[in-house]
Amino acid sequence: MAQPVVPPAQVCLACDGFPAVAVTLGGRDRAGARRTITAHCPACHGTGIRRPQTTTVEVQV
Repeated sequence: MAQPVVPPAQVCLACDGFPAVAVTLGGRDRAGARRTITAHCPACHGTGIRRPQTTTVEVQV
């Protein structure tokens, strides 16, 4: 029996599939670990997947 084919998710073009990164702030905290913040891709909002553009179609009756 044939299996349904699931289309692959389209990778975000802005972040190339790496939607969240840890950016070091320089310096270390009291425990000796680096101080970092997490930055998310503004185009895909941290999902890594490009969503297709939605279009609105006006229908006249």
